[in-house]
Amino acid sequence: LEFRRCALPIYHTSLGATQYIYLNTTGTAQTSSTTWNNTEPTSTVFTVYNDTRINANTYTYVAYCFSAVAGYSAFGSYTGNGSSDGPFVFLGFRPRWVMMKNYSSAGDDWMLFDSSRNTYNVTDLNLRPDTSGAESSQSANYIDFLSNGFKIRGTSAGSINAAQSYIYAAFAENPFKLALAR
Repeated sequence: LEFRRCALPIYHTSLGATQYIYLNTTGTAQTSSTTWNNTEPTSTVFTVYNDTRINANTYTYVAYCFSAVAGYSAFGSYTGNGSSDGPFVFLGFRPRWVMMKNYSSAGDDWMLFDSSRNTYNVTDLNLRPDTSGAESSQSANYIDFLSNGFKIRGTSAGSINAAQSYIYAAFAENPFKLALAR
């Protein structure tokens, strides 16, 4: 078994089938109509092209695929406004964790916030999945976890609220919308 440590492109519904972004870099979204074969995924199939990063001969790949499920998970994008009264992102549930990335400007880390590190608002402790660093807290990166989404609070340059475009993935704190009791 050979393990290749490399940058693997990520598809995000807000970027579409002609763009990809890397989880382990601070780069922007890249454009290529061949990575996903310029084909949007369906509920059962995703398409890759003959791209050596994701479809090289003799290598085995694992794909982790997530889909929005009402009351459980949400994926989308927002545009920052640079104000301490930043955008509100409706999820339809209180988030357990939210991961976000500026995809329109290079140099910003992926940011992951969760309700375990911060049990009350403002949520500022975060992890950065593209680095090996420990959790951090910066005044530029504040969010509030609300009953139906999250609100961006950070304002300084390099924050999650610069006047840029961001993608996010969020999972619910209590995903019980369709739970059945005995």
